[in-house]
Amino acid sequence: MMKQIEIRAPGRPEMLVLRDAEIPIPKPFEVLIKVASAGVNRPDIVQRQGNYKPPKGASEIPGLEVSGIIVGLGSNAVGYNVGDSVCALVTGGGYAQYCCAPTAQILPIPEGVSISDAACIPETYFTVWSNLFMQAKLSAGERCLIHGGASGIGTTAIQLANLFGAEVITTAGTDTKIQACYQLGAKLVIDYKTQDFLEEIQRFTEKKGVNVILDIIGGDYLDKNISCLSTGGRLVQIAFQNGMIGELNLARVMFKQLTITGSALRPASIEYKAEIRNQLLANVWPLFGDGKLNIPIYKRFALSQASQAHACLEKGEHVGKIVLDVTSEL
Repeated sequence: MMKQIEIRAPGRPEMLVLRDAEIPIPKPFEVLIKVASAGVNRPDIVQRQGNYKPPKGASEIPGLEVSGIIVGLGSNAVGYNVGDSVCALVTGGGYAQYCCAPTAQILPIPEGVSISDAACIPETYFTVWSNLFMQAKLSAGERCLIHGGASGIGTTAIQLANLFGAEVITTAGTDTKIQACYQLGAKLVIDYKTQDFLEEIQRFTEKKGVNVILDIIGGDYLDKNISCLSTGGRLVQIAFQNGMIGELNLARVMFKQLTITGSALRPASIEYKAEIRNQLLANVWPLFGDGKLNIPIYKRFALSQASQAHACLEKGEHVGKIVLDVTSEL
């Protein structure tokens, strides 16, 4: 038997409860991981609220990224061995003492990263790499606007865009978050509570605009995002915290030859996630070993404190990631 967090009913953080459950059995091409830690992400909250149904066949247990030790192998699970320390992207089930993961979505713990901190890598790094570099094709010398710079996605995107030669502009809402974004490599941080990000970008870029925008806000940001983009610019929408409906000037999209795209990682195919994994191993993992990447951890909670972890994330004061240390005292 094991402990896991279940959603008693859609609603507030208090709907997360700790219960006993059977240890899952890995399917073909999967491994069983004894979970050390699990990352807490915005989709977990949306799922708890009843607004994000897991994909068909996925676990109903929240948690999209884990780290730990492999303790079991399904048939045809090649490339890893019992006893290996890994981190993994999963489609659910991370808030538990044991979790199954496809071998195609498993990565070794990067050099210089603790097993606990490694739980905060998969969801954010898969998301940022696939959207900024595989979809938007951000390249050295381009300008990139990253909304929500102090979030887990934002802190990762700032670092990767900067390390791969882009000039980073981001938005944040407190002095603490603004300073954190500068420390991570942003060239301009806009206080979205007191400044108009379109006006500030026009001023900073001398009305040239930015080449790529990574947006988690949506809603009424859409039209301003379009105005911020230079000719040939790319907008990548990966969340919609301000709403999923916005207005835009289609003529501006046409005449500026813009591309508007987006993605949802959780329902993507294993084959696509495997390609992201392979590119991360080749392009990003060496940067951890060189000490060039930082994983900002805002706060740690025990598995039994999952409701407090969700409340902390919803409060919106964090910089970086919130993590459940599953091996802590329950």
